[in-house]
Amino acid sequence: MNLKIINQNQTLATWKKILRSNFTQVEKLAEFLCLDADSKANILNKSKFVLNLPFRLAQKIKKNDLNDPILKQFLPTLDETHITEGFVKDPVGDSNCRSSAKLLHKYDGRVLLVTTSACAMHCRYCFRQNFDYDVSQNYKFIDELQLIAADETIHEVILSGGDPLSLSNDILRELIEKLENIPHIKRLRFHTRFPIGIPERIDEEFVNILYNSPLKTWFVLHINHPNELDDEIFSRIKRLQNIGVIVLNQSVLLRGVNDDVDTLVKLSELLVDHGILPYYLHQLDKVQGAAHFEVSEEEGLHLIREISKKLPGYGVPKYVRETEGEPNKTPI
Repeated sequence: MNLKIINQNQTLATWKKILRSNFTQVEKLAEFLCLDADSKANILNKSKFVLNLPFRLAQKIKKNDLNDPILKQFLPTLDETHITEGFVKDPVGDSNCRSSAKLLHKYDGRVLLVTTSACAMHCRYCFRQNFDYDVSQNYKFIDELQLIAADETIHEVILSGGDPLSLSNDILRELIEKLENIPHIKRLRFHTRFPIGIPERIDEEFVNILYNSPLKTWFVLHINHPNELDDEIFSRIKRLQNIGVIVLNQSVLLRGVNDDVDTLVKLSELLVDHGILPYYLHQLDKVQGAAHFEVSEEEGLHLIREISKKLPGYGVPKYVRETEGEPNKTPI
């Protein structure tokens, strides 16, 4: 964990420049990873859900190895073209719980604000890859804030997307201040993968925004494999922890990525050693094109039993699936 490519005093303009260095063309990524002809033959060259992989993560991928656990999460392959029964475009029913263009209200007491379609990276198993995003660049969230203010049963707002950290500090500051002015909102939650690919996004200005907010702030990261982590990431997360932000992690159980005991144990130990609580291990959402990632629930339960023998209780994530229409995540 010695990857040091980030200066601690990066500006907003600098992290946006780094974002532009993401791999978005499969040919360039294949060249960078020295993929041979056999490997290239498995690549899906044209996909509606385009390649998007931070350079920083690409540096951690083993050369010419399609089975690398990071590469498998991001490289479009021909497996995505297989039609599998039961796999659909909207596996969690987002489209049926929209209160407005950007607001999802599934569960009591909390709502999810789809702040943007932009993300730091495109995971091939993303359940929202077919979502009908509002791409009008309307970041005032007028309708959404009115709906939240009118419902006193809502106490928590989840910022998701895409990835909420794709938004500028100015937009996030304005949004958070408006949420602070709604008396019944007590908690703010970020769902983000950004710090894993571009940790410098957790800059001093952003940390100050959260520090000065009266809302209790939670961060839920998305990390699937210990190879994704390094000291720079932990250093940036520590900045959040130092101001009282509670940091959790959720993983997705993925075939060929983390479907073994040693990987899950190593990931949980790395997280808890840095004060990050393993929160959820998600059964794969059955989004069209992702069937090759599926691990059976029987296998998942076996993995949970085995890692429970090796980890303290707080290090064992809750194994869950999301079922459309249910009032909460369903424990498996």
